[in-house]
Amino acid sequence: MKVFKFGGASVKDAAAVKNVAAIINQHADDDLWIVISAMGKTTNYLERVLSAYWRDAEGKEAHYKRFMDFHKEIVNELFPFSEELVLKEINVKFKELEKKLLQLDKSDYDKTYDQVVSTGEWLATKIVSAYLDDRGVNNTWLDAREIILTDASHREATVDWENTKGRVKRTWQNELKSRSIMASRRMITQGFIGSDGKATTTLGREGSDFSAGILAWCTDADEVVIWKDVSGMLNADPKYYPDAVKLDSISYREAIELSYFGASVIHPKTIKPLQNKGIPLRVKSFIDHESTGTLISSNSEKDGQVPSYIFKSDQVLISISPEDFSFIMEEGMTRVFTLMRAHKMRANLMQNSALSFSLCVDHKEERVKALTESLSKEYRVLYNEDVSLLTIRHYDEATLAKLLKGREVLVEQRSRQTARFVVRGQFDLAT
Repeated sequence: MKVFKFGGASVKDAAAVKNVAAIINQHADDDLWIVISAMGKTTNYLERVLSAYWRDAEGKEAHYKRFMDFHKEIVNELFPFSEELVLKEINVKFKELEKKLLQLDKSDYDKTYDQVVSTGEWLATKIVSAYLDDRGVNNTWLDAREIILTDASHREATVDWENTKGRVKRTWQNELKSRSIMASRRMITQGFIGSDGKATTTLGREGSDFSAGILAWCTDADEVVIWKDVSGMLNADPKYYPDAVKLDSISYREAIELSYFGASVIHPKTIKPLQNKGIPLRVKSFIDHESTGTLISSNSEKDGQVPSYIFKSDQVLISISPEDFSFIMEEGMTRVFTLMRAHKMRANLMQNSALSFSLCVDHKEERVKALTESLSKEYRVLYNEDVSLLTIRHYDEATLAKLLKGREVLVEQRSRQTARFVVRGQFDLAT
């Protein structure tokens, strides 16, 4: 049993869908759970569609039509002689979505977001499943909301692990009963989405990786393969560091550290359930199917052989201090974290002294404004907007000097293996 996850870039158009089908067909002897994200940048586009209808903006219908046309064009190219059969079911979903948009429940944006934006994953899996059927590749389409059970924390739902495991196992057992004992089984389902039993929930942005991790944990899978448009997990984003190289093998611990500090290849919540059961994760290229990619496992022999660099631009450094003669102690820090949770903000870096506490956060303008206003009622608040965060794992002094040359360092943190710096300004894109 293996779990495959295909992201948006791997199903961005008709040619990409055909490539995914070819990869799946190459694994005809494997039982597969196949997790698929929304096509291309569909999630981003549906966010814009929802925003337009939420604000009742002029031209909102045009936004929605472009979303429909994008998917219909892919269907027409994949099924030149039978597109009507596929479009019949998809058009029903379009009508359901249009009704939701025209009758928005504006009492709870996050809940409405989950009902609207999750449509992208549904459409992607229906199209891929239909294309596999058309090519004679047996598969079973499955609604993730029937198996991934969560609480009702919309846009950042918490998984009900034991009940989800029971649902997944029963679904697999039923599939075994319905198929020939000699036939391999391919389950097609959506990433990113689940259900609280009453309504659709989502697992957070980039949550499709997490969906793959959940299914692997539930099925005791032999391996998880995440198919990307890169050769594997790189030691830096080549947009900022042109000399980036592929990491052939790293440990779960190293991958978790890199994810925590902001490396974008693997979702931070994905790796822990795999580590708990010793399930290896491989990051592979859907462009070069034969490449070995990066293996993430319990083996730590190669950790630290190559430094890793994580660049986070567009950050805000918030510094707070008491208005009175008190200190920033446990009680005060608890209050700060409570306010951060209330405003759905995550600290990318924290540093405190007796009289001040600093936070580096993503520049989400409205949330930052709301957080600083709340903090200002109890503390003196200062902040810098035009800053970036640089993290180097397994650093050396020569590399630090090169990366920090000419930069003003506002905050510096070092441990034996990791150095972190908040610097003024943005990192240049590599040319």
